[in-house]
Amino acid sequence: MSIVQEPVREAVPQGPLKTPFYPRVVKLDTVNQWHEWKGYSSPDALYCADLEYFAIRNSTAVFDLSPMTKYRITGPDALDYLNRLVTRDMAKVKPGRVAYAVWCDDQGQVIDDGTIFHLREGEYRLCCQERHFAWLQAATIGFDVEVVHETDEIAGLAVQGPTSYSVLSTMGVKGLEDLKPFGLMHVDFQGVEMMISRTGFTADLGYELWIDPGKALDLWDALFAAGTDYKIRPIGTHALDLARIEAGYLAPYAEFLPSDETVRTGRSRSPLELGLEWLVDFKKPNFNGRRALAEEKRNGSTWQLVKLDIEGNKIAHSSYIFSNSKAKGGSIGFVTSATWSPVCKQNIALGTVKAPHGKPGDTVWVEIYYQREMHWNREMAKATVVDKPFWFPARRGATPPGPY
Repeated sequence: MSIVQEPVREAVPQGPLKTPFYPRVVKLDTVNQWHEWKGYSSPDALYCADLEYFAIRNSTAVFDLSPMTKYRITGPDALDYLNRLVTRDMAKVKPGRVAYAVWCDDQGQVIDDGTIFHLREGEYRLCCQERHFAWLQAATIGFDVEVVHETDEIAGLAVQGPTSYSVLSTMGVKGLEDLKPFGLMHVDFQGVEMMISRTGFTADLGYELWIDPGKALDLWDALFAAGTDYKIRPIGTHALDLARIEAGYLAPYAEFLPSDETVRTGRSRSPLELGLEWLVDFKKPNFNGRRALAEEKRNGSTWQLVKLDIEGNKIAHSSYIFSNSKAKGGSIGFVTSATWSPVCKQNIALGTVKAPHGKPGDTVWVEIYYQREMHWNREMAKATVVDKPFWFPARRGATPPGPY
């Protein structure tokens, strides 16, 4: 009796995917703090989140955007299709421009937010946090349009900070001095097309670079060679998150839950409840959630997004918000994102409160719990509702930017 042995099979690699920039990023990692971002390895920090943050505000910070979800939308009905999906009027977004947008379900609740790049006439790219391919495909019924999932086909870098313009100019990019905020341009990089958009998640001067993955490492090397004298630094998610809170920018799973992910009623939010009424254009034809949003506008919203300037220096992570210092009558809301702002020297937070609370100038109280040497402490801190971003420097909108 003969015994036939099964051939030894090579083990299938397990674990997260690696972005095109991963070989360079991992060599600069000293703390081994990573997380999974839509299937890819992405660093929380590379050496020190605090120092990485100061690269954003004082020099040039580089963040690997490659895992961001990207869809290319083309075809004769591309504009009509997008106008049916999102709440703002995309007809006003001309080629060479980028638009921030949100899209809702039929109940007017936000599914996700993101940026829509009008690459060329009738050609768009939608970038967002979540995966929506099945939903986007289903929405094509009745439209002559093609939606292609191209996340793996485009490598992206966020290049942010006061010296970012100087770094890219030193790298040889021409025409950057004329690029306005939310504008985009196409340039040649070593024989391939690279798109540069004046966009970012930091509320500072900054750009995003989009290129074929095959040229990713060459781009990284050229960028860091040009940025040597400008103190260019790679950063992780923690530093970027601190900057976006200072900017007052929303983050999914922080300021809102995607409505198609929620289980309980009342857990999702509408654009009106997120302070995004300026993104809802009731003058254009029908779009997802229009009827529900029109009714909410007539009757009033349940919740209100607030920006809080909080006294003291105890960070208000996951804190309840009250209308008075005695916390009588129950909470009126809760903090969604909080930090101590190094550049503003403020204790700041974003939160959501029940209407009619949350008007600019209102005083509220935040219940903060913090631990010191194993002991928990409770503090009721006074907070003021503000209506401006905590950080919004003039250089963000300067065209051309100064040679910092």
